[in-house]
Order: sequence, then structure tokens, then C-alpha cells
Amino acid sequence: MAGPLPLGDPAPADGGLPADLSVDPSVPFSAYLHIPFCRVRCGYCDFNTYTSGELRGAKQEDYADILAAEIFLARRVLSDAGALRPMDTVFFGGGTPTLLPAGDLARMLDAAVSAFGLADGAEVTVEANPDTVTPEVARTLADAGVTRLSIGMQSAVPHVLAALDRTHRPENVRTAVEAAKGAGLAVSLDLIYGAPGESLADWEASLDAVLDLESDHISAYALIIEDGTKLARQIRRGEVPTPDDDLQADMYELADSRLAAAGFEWYEVSNWARSADRRSRHNLAYWRGSDWWGFGPGAHSHVAGLRWWNVKHPAAYAQRLAASESPAAGTERPDEESRMLERVLLLSRLAEGIAVADLPAGNRARVAGLIAGGLVDPASAVRGRVRLTLRGRLLADAVVRELTD
Repeated sequence: MAGPLPLGDPAPADGGLPADLSVDPSVPFSAYLHIPFCRVRCGYCDFNTYTSGELRGAKQEDYADILAAEIFLARRVLSDAGALRPMDTVFFGGGTPTLLPAGDLARMLDAAVSAFGLADGAEVTVEANPDTVTPEVARTLADAGVTRLSIGMQSAVPHVLAALDRTHRPENVRTAVEAAKGAGLAVSLDLIYGAPGESLADWEASLDAVLDLESDHISAYALIIEDGTKLARQIRRGEVPTPDDDLQADMYELADSRLAAAGFEWYEVSNWARSADRRSRHNLAYWRGSDWWGFGPGAHSHVAGLRWWNVKHPAAYAQRLAASESPAAGTERPDEESRMLERVLLLSRLAEGIAVADLPAGNRARVAGLIAGGLVDPASAVRGRVRLTLRGRLLADAVVRELTD
């Protein structure tokens, strides 16, 4: 399970937004639907997920109706605040959304569309484990209005999958991709690099495999060791080595080179797409600071600078909604300095970069030093934008510190 929730102010029982909150109706609105169920817990994962043995007081078969109750609470809250807008993107994340019957996911999507409506050309994504995608599942999702499947491939090498506690077989990824394409869905594949025992040759084999599958979008994330996970405990006991930063950098450079040669363009440090219309619009909504409501246990929301998060356990979440109360556990309104830091952190990771004028005034002169260090593209800086070079992407956190400290 994930770590503790953030500290914050108490959330109102009715879920209402502050009376002084000013919502811009032109800002896009997105919905995130959290499905907190997994068959097994991967050793690296610290997401708010639960296996069947951890679900005392909660039933998976009831989940679609419970989450729909929060959807209609959100409609009331946003309508009362004059902030009701159609959804530009919808994202089913987890956990393993496709561990639930596809019909349950369809019912949740139908509830959200009934409550908010969908903007023209909206993107609707479902995350999936390769073992859970069949032609029937893909067709049911497509018929319900899903447009995109994000498949957790992680690796094509069996011993790397085993190190990550992933249970699917590499060949099942192709089966899932073919099922999704057969239903007319766009396909994204997720990879993780730097697992214990993974060599550069192993990583290249995964890149070969992912390119052979001809997906529309690829995400590649360096393995991060999160406190409280099985993998963190194994490293602490000396059972497996700590990820090698230099090897991970080599893996990133190899991925960027191979993906670019295959026609993919990077648009965020860890994300590549075949074309601009295949980028993850939902994730771009987060990075660009749009509004979203996160439904489900532990989900986080953001509207007009206000943030809140739900109680974590599915049973506590269900109990709140059964009592006609908001499941929100806490709320906060970050000050301008915190919002500035977040804007720099997120926007600087995008290929489009961040405008120099949007940086803290006292730090704008530091861009010259970042150019000298090969971290920022000089031609873009002359045009007034901070865009990371390949070296800058590898050291993105250091760039952010320089621009905000």
C-alpha cells in the first residue's frame, strides 16, 4: 500500500468547494478513476493498491456502484460552484483496472459521461496488465467509449520481469496489443529500466520488442526505490543491488536514440509518441496544471489551485459514500511560491519547455549557466523558452533546483 496521506486541512463533509474559489471555465477538466485492485503486489510498487487478502470490508464486485456515487457527488459540487465542464480526458488507473470485468469499467465511464459529458474528441484511457486483455475485453471497452489502452509491458526479458514481481509472460504483451488494435484502440506500452540484474543488453532486447509491437506511444521510467516496498527491504538486506545511476543513464540514452530512429518524438522526459496526436493528453493535463477530479480511494484532485485527496482504504471510502459524505480526507491551497515550484518542476520536463518569463524573477539569469553546462538548448533560450537538452533530461532534477532555489 502507498505511504501516508499528505498533511492538510480538514475536508468538508459535503465535499463543497470554498466560496471564494474562482474557477476558470476555459481550463480543461479531466477525470481520473482509480481502480485499487491487484492480483499480486509488485515489489517496486508503492501505489494505493490492494490484493484480495487486504480487502476486509470491501468487495470488488461493489466497486463500480460505489465509485459512481462519488461521481454524482462531484457533479453536485462542481455544479454548485459553477465549475461543471465536459471531460477532455478520462483515465482509469490503478492497480489493475482490467482486473474488474470490462462491463464494470463501462458502467463507471457511463456514469462519468452522464454526470459531466465528454468534450468532442475526448481521450479515454484504460491501464491494463497484459494477462487481462482479450479481444472480448478490448471490444467491450471500445464499445463503451474507451479510445486508448495503456499496457504495462515493463520488460520483454523474463528474469527482469521476475525481479519486478511481474507475473505476465512476455508473449502475452503481443496478444494484448493485437486485441487492442483489433478493437480500434490506440496503444501505449509502459517500460521500466534499471531493475536488479538488468543489463544494457537486456534493456536493448526490451526496446527491440517494444518497437516490433508498433505501438502509438511508449513510456520508459527509471526504476525508483520507494520506502516501504518489498524491493526497498530487499536492497536494505543486501539481497539485491541498488540501481546503478550510470547504467540507468546509459539505458535512457539508448532508449531515446532507438525510439527517435524509429520515428518517435519525446514530448516529456519519460514519454515518446509517434505523432503529436498520440501523446497522452491526460498526463499533459497534469503537467500543464489543468483541473481534474480523482475518483476512488486515495485519489487526488485539483480544481483552480485547490487540492484534496481521498481516504485510502476501499472500505473507508465506501463507508463515507454510503453515509452520503465526501470521501475526501484532507485539502490544501498551496501558496504562490509552492505553485511556482510545481510549475517549473512539471513544465520544464516537457519538450515545449517553460517560458523564461514564468521563472522566478531572481533566477532567470541562471539560465545562462545551464546553457553553458549543456543542460538547456541555447537557441530556444534566445527565443525565451527553457528547453532541456538530452543531458538536461538526464539531470532534470538538478535543473529544477537551479531554477527554483
